[in-house]
Amino acid sequence: MRAVEITSFGGPEVLRLGERPVPQPGVGELLIRVAASGINRPDVLQRMGHYAPPPGTSDLPGLEVAGVVESGDALAMAEAGIRVGDRVCALVAGGGYAEWCVAPVLQCLPVPEGFSDVEAASLPETFFTVWSNVFDRGRLQAGESLLVQGGTSGIGVTAVQLAHAFGATVIATAGSDEKCAACLQLGAHHAIHYKSQDFVAETKRITQGKGVDVVLDMVAGDYVAREVECLAEDGRLVIIAVQGGVKSDFNAGLVLRRRLTITGSTLRPRSVAFKGAIARALREHVWPLLVAGRVRPVIHSTFVVAEAAKAHALMESNQHIGKIVLTW
Repeated sequence: MRAVEITSFGGPEVLRLGERPVPQPGVGELLIRVAASGINRPDVLQRMGHYAPPPGTSDLPGLEVAGVVESGDALAMAEAGIRVGDRVCALVAGGGYAEWCVAPVLQCLPVPEGFSDVEAASLPETFFTVWSNVFDRGRLQAGESLLVQGGTSGIGVTAVQLAHAFGATVIATAGSDEKCAACLQLGAHHAIHYKSQDFVAETKRITQGKGVDVVLDMVAGDYVAREVECLAEDGRLVIIAVQGGVKSDFNAGLVLRRRLTITGSTLRPRSVAFKGAIARALREHVWPLLVAGRVRPVIHSTFVVAEAAKAHALMESNQHIGKIVLTW
């Protein structure tokens, strides 16, 4: 099979199209003939040598795919209601940049009715991540407020839409007027241009000094101290990436006085059972919203697999709004 390989750690140019044996599914797994592969920030980090795949996982990048089920563990598939020939999308721990990909049955979801393969491939990584962090760890409820840092990233467009759909007030930050407008179109109630506005002051102004209930942070570093200031009493800060650095100084007194929670997680190394529970929650609570059109995938660009380096360069430029997808 064809596969996009990381020939050495470095820039986008180290991605090359090569050949690999077709992987074989084991117990609890199935084999997908891949039609489209989503691109995500962890793929870039892996290419640069900063995010190694979990032990026993394919060294090929790629955390989400969509395609057709070719074979697999018959018992596990029957229990999940999946048959050979079904169109599915799946979250995987690696190996998604390939014509064939093995996925745990529990991490597969049906392609929503009416969705293309490209749209389906854009769903798993961001939807699993947002559900796990905003709604499970962050405990966001209807009537509460959410601040999304980077509202036009793949994670951002998903968080904005889901929080809005579940009845929360959404504030999103973005780095241009165009991106702020996109956040508002996707359902954010307020958009903050973080390059020309102080997001702490703006958040306090919007909330009339109360602060927000949940912050979804992909920056960390010196953002943490500022985000602590943005939180309301009993607020929750959820960190899912550290693009701004791993060290933070913040006012611990505010944490005590306001009873704040600072938490975070990485999804990739978690167990199949853990991810399977997220998949079940998504199918019950989110897939109906996708079918109904209340939440939609946002696709910025698609690239054929031979242009994987161009796709990574676009992601690193931060000029995109929404998802970037490879097609096979």
